[in-house]
Amino acid sequence: MNPAAKITAFTTALAASFGAAYGIGLTAGPEAGTTAPAERSGHAETTAPHAAGGRTGPPAGGLQISEGGYTLDLETPRVQADRRSELRFAIRDRAGRQVTEFQREHGKELHLILASRDLGTYRHLHPALAADGTWSIPVELPAAGDYRVFADFTPAGRNTTGLTLGADLAVSGPYKAAELPKPAPTAEVDGYTVSLNGALRPGVPEHLTFTVRRNGRPVTDLQPYLGAYGHLVALRAGDLAYLHVHPEGGPGDGSTKPGPGISFTATAPGAATYRLFLDFKHDGTVRTAAFTLPSGAAAQAPRPAGPTDGHEDGPSGRHEDGPHGGSTSGAREGGGEGH
Repeated sequence: MNPAAKITAFTTALAASFGAAYGIGLTAGPEAGTTAPAERSGHAETTAPHAAGGRTGPPAGGLQISEGGYTLDLETPRVQADRRSELRFAIRDRAGRQVTEFQREHGKELHLILASRDLGTYRHLHPALAADGTWSIPVELPAAGDYRVFADFTPAGRNTTGLTLGADLAVSGPYKAAELPKPAPTAEVDGYTVSLNGALRPGVPEHLTFTVRRNGRPVTDLQPYLGAYGHLVALRAGDLAYLHVHPEGGPGDGSTKPGPGISFTATAPGAATYRLFLDFKHDGTVRTAAFTLPSGAAAQAPRPAGPTDGHEDGPSGRHEDGPHGGSTSGAREGGGEGH
């Protein structure tokens, strides 16, 4: 066998063995006790749109490693579970040069999302940019398996919408398959109860309103996080297509209140089940509430008994900013604003 054939055979065998190690868990979701949140819609990939029921949704993001002449170069393709590692990557242009200048979006030049394939672990991070164009950030991921890395950015001088590029990350260690949490209208995180009203439908813009309560009382003093009262990220179960969702209103616009409602408009790219990750900030800490929502299904949150402050749970309570999702397995990775 000539050298080129040997290399090809070795590569094929390696890919097959790695896929077998983790493939068993891809049909399952997060382990009990783990949850995750979601972010912005409107960063389109060039992948073909998905049609459902005769309706065509927007292109999904994060499925490609290259788009528009830019490539995500993940310099750290493997890390160890439960061990602090430095994740390094760069954005390269058509000529292979590392990009060093980016536009600021929601207060940051780049948003980095990490999610396990079973959607049990989620991180929203903000890495540091070196002068040579290398991005880096320490990470510690709790579970082994296949992960997806999403880089959400807009190169400086680019007149079109931003880009979301994705690459696979392998996390080695003992692997245990987990099931995707079942759909539910409420989520609990650190003593807060977050309720969801709304639906996701293929090709149709829909309102999603999240209501935040603490000890049964509406939270009316949410703090801005990355220029908004909340950020939402949605990931499609199965292929982890990235759906960025923008908020309806924001701090300082004269009409958006700091809670308890946070509203978004989202259009699903196709009929599927999505995992939604909502980041919100209160008492100086960013927290993430996660929901499972099939497209075409509406989440009607029950209205808990207790005092109210006149804020409705429905779409009339539109507030805030974009998506960011997290899982209970480490929603505050990186701490505070580096969520």
